[in-house]
Amino acid sequence: MEKPWSGRFGEETLPLVERFTESVSFDRELFEEDIAGSIAHAEMLAETGIISRKDARRIVAGLRAIRRDIVQGRFDFKLAFEDIHMNIEAALAERIGKPGRKLHTARSRNDQIALDLKLWTRKQAAALISSLRELQRAFVAKAGEVGELIMPAFTHLQPAQPILVAHYLLAFVEMFERDIARLGSLLDHTADCPLGSGAVAGTTLPINRKSTARKLGFARPTRNSLDAVSDRDFLCELAFCLSMTAMHLSRWAEDWVIFSSERYGFLDLPEKLCTGSSIMPQKKNPDTLELVRGKTARVYGALTSLLVLLKGLPLSYDRDLQEDKEPIFDAARAVTDSISVATAAVGTVAFNRKRLDAACEQGYLDATALAEYMVGKGVPFRDAHRIVGQIVRNCIAAGVTLSSLPLEELRAYSPTIEKDVCRVLGPRNVVAAYRSDGSSSPSQVRKQIAFWRRHLRARKK
Repeated sequence: MEKPWSGRFGEETLPLVERFTESVSFDRELFEEDIAGSIAHAEMLAETGIISRKDARRIVAGLRAIRRDIVQGRFDFKLAFEDIHMNIEAALAERIGKPGRKLHTARSRNDQIALDLKLWTRKQAAALISSLRELQRAFVAKAGEVGELIMPAFTHLQPAQPILVAHYLLAFVEMFERDIARLGSLLDHTADCPLGSGAVAGTTLPINRKSTARKLGFARPTRNSLDAVSDRDFLCELAFCLSMTAMHLSRWAEDWVIFSSERYGFLDLPEKLCTGSSIMPQKKNPDTLELVRGKTARVYGALTSLLVLLKGLPLSYDRDLQEDKEPIFDAARAVTDSISVATAAVGTVAFNRKRLDAACEQGYLDATALAEYMVGKGVPFRDAHRIVGQIVRNCIAAGVTLSSLPLEELRAYSPTIEKDVCRVLGPRNVVAAYRSDGSSSPSQVRKQIAFWRRHLRARKK
């Protein structure tokens, strides 16, 4: 089949221009969506009498055969036809003849690509939600495994208060739940079908846009053809969702790169997720986690690229929009792969109880609990804060812990400190003393684990 604009042009396109303008080298990723949209469009054309049902059946059969060839690697993509749409349409016309030339009736590549990208975005969002659920299950399972193992929590990278390792793991489950909620909103925001908007103004032919929308799983057709063909908000929104997920994954990776280092030794990553050094034989490097952290930059770059691409475009469709695909495809792959790496790491990680226990004895993690103990005895918090600060300063000078101080010495700082202070000193006692909802007390963490197990079971149905 000749190029669709061949009737207007008298000169052959320069090879340089063909190379510069082609997108089939990357938009072939959309072949499933493109064929699905074409099948729905052909069926609608037959339903409205614009083409015959016989022609529609031949078109649909031809498209399904092309899909099989692409899946099996037998399809010959041609640069001369520029993009996935024209490659499929040209192959269809070559295979079935005249009926294939009727497929593009009442549509444009403008609404065609808007449709393909929306379908692809919806598929990506659903797949990401599923992958994030698996990652959440891995964190919840590990939280159940570690029992009441304690670790230091940090603020400003300084030891802060003791917490259960399970509480720490569940913090990431919360982050990923917000990511899932954002992706769910994206599915709501992509419920309008752009197919049938034409190039920019719709069509004079009696098409049924509600029919194609329904066939393709959309709630309704888009309201405005001018906006529909140039809208890429949903790609920006997907890029933002990917960026937030990548940020959460990067924070997790940063923690575990630090915690797996010799200086901390809180956890041990399996060798199958690590690599060695080309020169230092002893090294076991957490390279996969470092790449999760590093790929976040690429994902952020995709969001920035899309925003900059769109910010100066006049209505409606412009060829600049061809540049929307590579960054979002790359970002989606990077985050999908990072989620897989994280799921594997969480499922196989081992925590080092000895190193964690030793770390909990450092940094005076029970200082806040001592101040709150004094508050319970009627001391204003600011006074308690100052008194405990003085005690800690003297303990640092003497090289001792708070829990090792005799009661008489503690009472020298405040007579409100009594024998029962032993119940809140020491990291394990502190954790047992937490009371607030959402805290790191064993009872609260057990409730959190039970909640997440129920929640994730319900989402599996």
